[in-house]
Amino acid sequence: MDGLSRMDKAEYEARMQAECRRIMGRIADAVNEALTGNVIGGSEMQVRDLMAELRRKAYETAVQMRVDAHESTFSPSGCGGQSAGEQGAFQPQHDVVQRPDQLVAPALGRRRNRKPLSGGQVAG
Repeated sequence: MDGLSRMDKAEYEARMQAECRRIMGRIADAVNEALTGNVIGGSEMQVRDLMAELRRKAYETAVQMRVDAHESTFSPSGCGGQSAGEQGAFQPQHDVVQRPDQLVAPALGRRRNRKPLSGGQVAG
C-alpha cells in the first residue's frame, strides 16, 4: 500500500462550513447571554468548550474523509483476477481440528527442546 488517498479539500471545507456556523452562533449566544460586567467570566468556559467541540469535529471529519477516500479506491481483490462472484471461494486445503484439551493449534505447538510442565502440558 502506498498510503492513504487524499481527501477532497473543497468537499471538506463545504462540510465543515455548516458546523463552523453552528458553533460560531452558539459562541455569540454565550457572550450575549453573559451578565453585564461579567462577560468574560460568564462566557469564557462555554466558548472554550465550544471551540474544543469544533476542533474535535474538524479533525474527526478530516480523518474520516481521508479514510473514506482511500476505501473508495481500494480493491479487495488486489491486482484484478477475481470477479466479485469468485471472491470468498477460497477453500482450505485441510481442516485443522483442535481438541478441547489442546492449548495451541498443532502447527504452532511444533518446537524442539520443549520442557514438560506440571499437569502434563508442554512448554514451547
